[in-house]
Amino acid sequence: MEDFSIYAVCSTDQVPCKLRCDLESLQFTAALPDPRPDALVVFSRGDWCSFSADTVIDVQVTGGEGGPRTLGTLTPKNRCLYWERGVGENWEDWETLRLPVQGKLLGKGPVPGSKDPQTALCKTEKTPKLQPPHPPPAPAVKESHGKRKRGMRVKEEGGDEENACPNSPASSSKRTTPRRRVKPPARASQTRLFEPAQGPGKSEGPSASTAPASTGGTPSGRWGQALCSIGGQTALLIGGQGSRMQFCKDPMWKLHTETCSWVAAETVAAAGPTPECRIGHTATFDPETERIYVFGGSKNKKWFNDVHILATKTWRWFTVEAMGKVPALAYHSTSLFRGELFVFGGVFPMPHPEPDGCSDSLYIFDPQHEIWYQPIVLGEGPAARSGHSACLIQRKLYVFGGWDTPVCFNDMHILDLGLMEFSKVDVSGAPPSPRSWHACAALSDSSFVIHGGYDGNIALKDSFIFNTVNNSWTALVHPILSALPRAGHSMVTLTTTEEEAGSEPTEEDWRPEPRPHTLLIFGGGDNEGGFYSDTMTLPIDEVLDQ
Repeated sequence: MEDFSIYAVCSTDQVPCKLRCDLESLQFTAALPDPRPDALVVFSRGDWCSFSADTVIDVQVTGGEGGPRTLGTLTPKNRCLYWERGVGENWEDWETLRLPVQGKLLGKGPVPGSKDPQTALCKTEKTPKLQPPHPPPAPAVKESHGKRKRGMRVKEEGGDEENACPNSPASSSKRTTPRRRVKPPARASQTRLFEPAQGPGKSEGPSASTAPASTGGTPSGRWGQALCSIGGQTALLIGGQGSRMQFCKDPMWKLHTETCSWVAAETVAAAGPTPECRIGHTATFDPETERIYVFGGSKNKKWFNDVHILATKTWRWFTVEAMGKVPALAYHSTSLFRGELFVFGGVFPMPHPEPDGCSDSLYIFDPQHEIWYQPIVLGEGPAARSGHSACLIQRKLYVFGGWDTPVCFNDMHILDLGLMEFSKVDVSGAPPSPRSWHACAALSDSSFVIHGGYDGNIALKDSFIFNTVNNSWTALVHPILSALPRAGHSMVTLTTTEEEAGSEPTEEDWRPEPRPHTLLIFGGGDNEGGFYSDTMTLPIDEVLDQ
């Protein structure tokens, strides 16, 4: 068995340097090189069996004023940390990289640091900033294995531009991912996502809403919003875009899920700086801290990489000046795992006149230390994309669909968050057609559902359930879900707990597990100028019985 060791890398042209282990103080140390590096990668190598199961190793720098500064942590499940210095951040006073072990050294396994270590990190040139590459655009008929550029945009009111869904391939072939057009049509004939209908006689559907603002006690019709469930009894609606491609004048609503009644944000009286109205953003609730994290999105030509936090206990908004770097993103996915936000894919802006680009990168935001970092991820990850879905089931993140002009996807990838390794899934059963802007929600600890979306030509109304045990797709036929085509909508899982269901706790520190019981669906559009403002709830047992 290998000796347990910790290494650090601060240059792309240097080998990893092994940190010195002090068994008396139970910590690993190394001197920082001059000049100080712009980035650090710290990782462990070997078996953690020398330590107790609850061991956490803090990654700190020392020597500056105010005591040690923590950059992050290593655990048996997360064995690698990437840290990057923020713009204008000075850490020349920091002298030593120190990793104190918060745990017990057991008598079994190899003794950490039994081999001769290096005691200083290599001197290095500045690590290049992690920025998306700028490859030259390739012809639409040529395959590209790197990041592709998005060439389509939709003119909005006032002359500003916003991202639009790609067209589907001209062929109706049954090929799966990727689907490619042979020859792109002229811009005048492109299908745009939710472009307002032109000409008389255009139907908006029975539940469509085209009012720019709410006329009663419900939100106005919209797509591209974020909907976040708060503990199962409440949901928060943020942002969106509606009729005539206008951003909603009623951007924030609170839903009481038991009565299905909406309350406008003006009556909620939330304090602090609220997020500017936007689309393509995410809102994620952490039940441990009872906070909602709103990240990214875009509005006209403005792109966001800010993090707004809503403390639901006090109903107060605030923002954080996070360290590290993350690009401005929209139409990405955000998943919460062990208190951290995992952000994958999305669209990022490029300098004019280049088209916007799609990302295949994974970023992690650590709210405790208010820092962004990029982990080292193994395996074959998904191609660059946006408008995809990501569903967390049993510590595995299932990434499905999305698009990157002119390709629309229906492949499935798994990111194992324990191993930080991507793998492509060989599925059984008839998979959904390639799509983006669909909705996705967990049904149980072994299944999730996707609904609707946009295939490049039309909005869709079909639904599928994916079983994570046997990696199989099953078509779902439900009268409510299949009633209307819908894309850019929201679907979240409402949960209850065993305690709420009547179970008695057996231990003082017992914490009831949330149990999915209802699907909540709101909004979206039909790609014919109609925007929905309806709110639907479906019992999960009823969905699984179909």
